Order: sequence, then C-alpha cells, then structure tokens
Amino acid sequence: MTPLPVPPAGGGPPVGGPPGDREREDRALSREAVEADRVSDDRVVETALRPRNLSEFVGQRVVREQLSLVLDAALRRGHPPDHILLSGPPGLGKTTLAMIVAQELGTGLRVTSGPAIQHAGDLAAVLSSLEPGEVLFLDEIHRMARPAEEMLYVAMEDFRVDIVVGKGAGATAIPLDLPRFTIVGATTRAGMLPGPLRDRFGFTGHLDFYEPEELERVLDRSARLLGVELTGEGGREIARRSRGTPRIANRLLRRVRDWAQVRGDGVMDARAADAALRVYAVDERGLDRLDRSVLESLCTRFGGGPVGLSTLAVTVGEEAETVETVAEPFLVREGLISRTPRGRIATAATWRHLGLRPPRDAAFHQADLLQDDPPDARDPASPPITDPDVPAGTSSGEGGLDVRGAESDNPRDAPAL
Repeated sequence: MTPLPVPPAGGGPPVGGPPGDREREDRALSREAVEADRVSDDRVVETALRPRNLSEFVGQRVVREQLSLVLDAALRRGHPPDHILLSGPPGLGKTTLAMIVAQELGTGLRVTSGPAIQHAGDLAAVLSSLEPGEVLFLDEIHRMARPAEEMLYVAMEDFRVDIVVGKGAGATAIPLDLPRFTIVGATTRAGMLPGPLRDRFGFTGHLDFYEPEELERVLDRSARLLGVELTGEGGREIARRSRGTPRIANRLLRRVRDWAQVRGDGVMDARAADAALRVYAVDERGLDRLDRSVLESLCTRFGGGPVGLSTLAVTVGEEAETVETVAEPFLVREGLISRTPRGRIATAATWRHLGLRPPRDAAFHQADLLQDDPPDARDPASPPITDPDVPAGTSSGEGGLDVRGAESDNPRDAPAL
C-alpha cells in the first residue's frame, strides 16, 4: 500500500509518503515548529510538536505496543483495522495517536467531534464523503447526540447508513453503502459511552498520566524542534510541575523559554525554570491558582471540611463543574483532597503543603467521615467514635438536617458544614 500524504491539523505541509532520510525529516520538522512558533498561535505550535509516528511517540508503552500490533496486522492483510477507542484525561495524546494511525496506515484523516454532530443527517454527510480506508477521528465521542449514535451503530458494523426520505406513513428508508473505513473515537469519560457503542470498537486503549522521566523525554524533543537550549536540570524542573500531562509540559516549556530569552541568558536551566514558573504561579507540585484557591478555602474557611462542591465553588468564584473537572481530579490524585459522602475534606498532606496547622477536631472529622462500616460491624473492642462537642446521649444530626444527604446520593448535594 503506497502511503498517501496526510495534512497535519492546523495547516502546514503534508507529511508521510515513502520513507526518506531521517535527519532531513527532523530538520524539516524543526523548521516547521520554529515557523509555527513565529505566528504566536499555541494551537499551531502544539500541532507542529506532535510526533508523526509510533516510534516517536513517548510513553504509553502498553497502548503503543498494542496499537502497533493492530496496525501492522491490518497492513499485512490489506484491510482497514478495527475501530479504535482511546480514553483518558485531556492532554495525554489521544488526538496525536489518531493522527499517527492515519500516518501509519498511509491514508487520509477526517477530523470532527461529538458536539458538532447533533443530528443524524450531520453524521450521514460525514460518512458518505469518506474515501475507502480513510480514518475518521471523532473527538469527545461521548457527547454525540442519540439519533446520530444510533446511525453510527449500523455504519460501524455493516458499513451502511439508512437515509429516510419523506415523513409519516409515506417515509422511505434508502440504504446507502459506505466504503470500509476506520473510526478512531476519543473520550475523556468512557463511562458515559452507551454499551452498544463501546462494544463496536475492536480495540480500546486507556491512556495514563506520564511519569516525570517520560515528560523529560517529551520536553527534550520539543526543545530540539523549537531550536532552544534546555538543560537536564531544567527539563526535570518543568517535568515535575507538569501534572503528568505532555500538553501542560509543552506549554510550560514555552513559558520558560520566554523568561529565559527576556530575563535570562537564553538557556533554560533549573534556575530559569523555577523563576519563570513562579511568575506564572505554578508551584513545586504543579498546583496553579485555582488549585491553591480550592485548598486554601477548604482549610482556612471551612476548617478542612467537609464541605459541599457547590459551596466550595462559590467560595473560589468558579462554577462547580470547573472545580470538579479541572482542579479536583489532580488534587485527588495527589492526595490533597478526599471525596466523602458529606463533601470534600483536606488531607494531612494539604495542611503540610500550605504550611498551616490543622484544627484540633480535623482528625475527628476525617476518622468519622472515612468510617465506612456501620457501628455494629466494627471491632467490638474499639471504642465508639463520638463528637466531644455534642453531649452524651444525643446525636450531632438531632433536630437538624441529615448531614449525610439522605435525599440524594450526589456528594455535591450534601449541605456544607
């Protein structure tokens, strides 16, 4: 199969074709990255820094090996591979892998997203325009409208769509055969995908957060393509503050480069990285302004919690969805916040990181909230957990609201304490 050029998203010369001199290709990629950097468009720069094949892709060893086997087998058979589903947090390389799939197969890539397909006719128009063997990338596939989902079931399995002409009793379904193609779906919330849709993907890969050593390799490659000097210590400093995400690492790299060129000597070493990231309010654990606002509000205004999500969001001046989807996943993963039935609570690591002393009853709250077993299921020898501020023989919830939120299982509906 002769590889066809694949135009990268965001413009630029097509890549692909027969294999040539590797050094010449690296120089071309470096020129493209530098040229993209001159237009001061972060999206164009990120596109230029994307790896173009699996051998350049850093990290995700298991997914990379599995995907390589799927693509190699398809090329040997001369048929398009099974449909591919990639899941994981934002910024880990799902879009990049979709581009690599098209590149490795030597075919074209069509890009769209779930929110853009709100009607079955929208999907029919996209599918009917595909060329044989082409790759269709569906980003945020879990946000596709239900009528389009149902049409996609038949298209993925039987490679046809039914076009309904007319209305009511006189409506007629006209079957339209489609060429064989491959769908690469990407989602940040795999649990929201309907079972019938998820089962139609022949390969499912989940992308995990990167280790700092892997991010150092990503940063080293990006620095070479941008034509800037990055020392090993500077790369380590940026990598450990990048929250395990290559997209964030590349963004911080460009901000450190700005500081080094304006206020430094042009070399991105550990001193330049630390000084630049202080300017941009990224601390040594990778926490930004929103993260610290959440933690400081939780500790200073609510004594470490528990507090409901909506109340916490109002305190920091953000929407509840922003706090839940942007800040909270990283804070929970870092062990700085615990989610309990009564709300969010600060952990001991939170107090240490902020340099604050927890109140005397913080340990009581955490022991009580994290107790999952009913009282009669605990060890009979262990003393019961009691609140020293409540007289014996009474309950802390007596005569007030049910603090466990009996009317709702959603933690955000629990009243703030």
